[in-house]
Amino acid sequence: MEAGGVAAMEVVARDLKTLGLYTARALSFDGVEYDVLEHALTPAQIEIYNAYAAAFRTIHQNLEAALTATGVNDASGETNASAAKASAKSRFESTKQRFFNHLLMGMKAPSVIEAIGADRAAGYACVVQVVSTGESLLKRRLEAMDPEDELVEGALTPRDYVLSYLEQAFPIHAQKLVEIDGNIVAEPLRDADGQLVVSREALQLREEAMVELMSLAPIPSALDQIIWAFGDETVAEVTGRSIRPLKSSDGALYIEKRAASSNSSETAAFMDGEKDILIFSDAGGTGRSYHAAETAKNQKRRRHYLLEPGWRADAAIQGLGRTHRSAQVSAPFFRVCTSDVHGEKRFTSTIARRLDQLGALTKGQRETGAQGMFRSEDNLESPIARAALRGYYADIATGRAVAMNYETFTDWTALRLIDKDGVLLEDLPPIQRFLNRVLALPIHMQNALFEEFTARISDQTERARAAGTLELGIETLRGERIEQVSAEDLWTCPKSGAVTRIIGLDVTDPVHVLSADAALDRHSGKVPMVNRASGRAALLSARPMQFYDEDIVTLMRKVVRPTGSSYLDETRFEASAWEEIGKGEFRRLWDGEADGLPKTTTKRLYLLTGLLLPIWKDIPSGNERIYRVTPASRASMIGRTVSEDGAAALRARFMVEAPTSVEDMLTAVRRSTKPVDLGRGLSLVRRRVAGDVRFEIEGADRGAIDGLKAAGFFTEIIAFQLRVFLPHGDGVDSAAILKRIVGETSDVADRAA
Repeated sequence: MEAGGVAAMEVVARDLKTLGLYTARALSFDGVEYDVLEHALTPAQIEIYNAYAAAFRTIHQNLEAALTATGVNDASGETNASAAKASAKSRFESTKQRFFNHLLMGMKAPSVIEAIGADRAAGYACVVQVVSTGESLLKRRLEAMDPEDELVEGALTPRDYVLSYLEQAFPIHAQKLVEIDGNIVAEPLRDADGQLVVSREALQLREEAMVELMSLAPIPSALDQIIWAFGDETVAEVTGRSIRPLKSSDGALYIEKRAASSNSSETAAFMDGEKDILIFSDAGGTGRSYHAAETAKNQKRRRHYLLEPGWRADAAIQGLGRTHRSAQVSAPFFRVCTSDVHGEKRFTSTIARRLDQLGALTKGQRETGAQGMFRSEDNLESPIARAALRGYYADIATGRAVAMNYETFTDWTALRLIDKDGVLLEDLPPIQRFLNRVLALPIHMQNALFEEFTARISDQTERARAAGTLELGIETLRGERIEQVSAEDLWTCPKSGAVTRIIGLDVTDPVHVLSADAALDRHSGKVPMVNRASGRAALLSARPMQFYDEDIVTLMRKVVRPTGSSYLDETRFEASAWEEIGKGEFRRLWDGEADGLPKTTTKRLYLLTGLLLPIWKDIPSGNERIYRVTPASRASMIGRTVSEDGAAALRARFMVEAPTSVEDMLTAVRRSTKPVDLGRGLSLVRRRVAGDVRFEIEGADRGAIDGLKAAGFFTEIIAFQLRVFLPHGDGVDSAAILKRIVGETSDVADRAA
């Protein structure tokens, strides 16, 4: 499997392992297990796929030329009738998307067939979930065939989708441009007899595309391949097809007509154990159950193959639920079928996006809607993905992308990113168009593009998650150990009596540090460097990447360290002491630092729980993640996390009585400019001096100042005035210094006297 291979869905595995760019986690829901069946395309399949990609490139180029030949475009290629051009291209793009979906399913079929055979031998009953059946395509082919024509596999392949487009929708008729209400529109040109005028040049372009396409090897649909491999006496088909192609014992194809009741009879045959394999689609699966029911004769554990998730998230999850019901003797084993072609993410991005939306309806818990199968990074149509794509467009246009230069990119995708002056276009191609165009690239090209693009999505997601701006709904806070260390009432609603509380949590996690060799292997595209100022080693991006954050453009490099990763602004990098080093020195510095790191790390979190809505506007912004937490030996709770400074600010904001302890005094002074009474005429107040925050003692006379200095305070003459300040900041125990005078103010005054 190539690095970064498409595993569009996060799946369950007993041991943690790397699946391309994605990690498979060990998860289990009520006994349900998940894994992934990834089909690595064979050299012969890669050759076929690349040949189809080249054919689609020809069709796209011929389409542009045909639009010019028919008069929709002018000689320069500029659009005169945008509506006509958009209509022609939209039909082509949808045809392309449908074709490659079926092509990849057909190419995955051999691996699925092999896996089903092994499952049957192991005693499983197999269920295959699909969406499309190709029945409409089959009917069109049969209608176009002469009665004496022999039915062959080549006539029943997804290639016919493209041939139908070329025959019916490729622009060959000459157009005349007319202006209606200020808009230029194209109307068909007719001759004196009222017949449509055909452009000979456009007709020739269509014939060239059809000839090239017809010369390519056909790939039958996955549904037909599975039925042909095991036979209809073994496979129960619940798809709603009224006709289907079957193979006789001598390998000849024939058409079988199916009764309207076939779905019921096929379901019964599977549940009674007469057939070990069942294939169902949306049309044929409504209201049916295929689980290992206690009342069914077929109680073998189900292996559920999600071969085609389709475009509807709710339908995909509902389909998975057909083998996982109550009153079952065993839970199913879900197997997600994918390939090592990066473009397949085109077909999973939409369902991932809709699962995100579905999660918003399931009590805010996103993983509930996705059932743990999709992650934020899998949604290629999210705001983060769109921002990452804009940055990637800029990198391609300026030559910072490694996968492909701009000339090759425009030649294969026909996407224009810069204007005639070399400036990045304001209206760039949307992500759906980018995904469709990349899908039709040769595999090595699309894999390289997708690897860079998805890496940028991961970087953007990582930055958003670290900043607390990644919208995830309710998350479950996980840790090796979570302990509640404090709990205090913050505010009580005067009307309802409901209480808002601040809960202090210590979250302990093991520290996972990669060795130098593992870091180099995982981040092979990054450069080993050392910061000569600090002597620490890191892996840095070889070239900067553009990031778009709310229309703010920044050039940044990713910095990978043993303690984690961060992002460095390009201007700061250029002014820093980072320099490239050899791998030997890198390994010595990296492993030396890694060996000295602690085995576990404990961080303090504050959870704001209880009644939050009335005080929501008063909660410090910056991290608005909502967690479900279950501390050790305590009940679960849900709340919003705040930082230590945020917790201090809330305490100061809602503190009713005057602070009495040193800690409360410091909390109050940090978050308010109101003086804090220390007793004996002294007060502590927050001031800003020369741009810095200072904690100043007010009310001290000359005699008291000496005692304060002895306690650890310091003085400074500002504007001809002697002022007294409490030290604070990193490495300073301000509480200990303040405690020397709080409660002992009278002693200070006595010594001054």
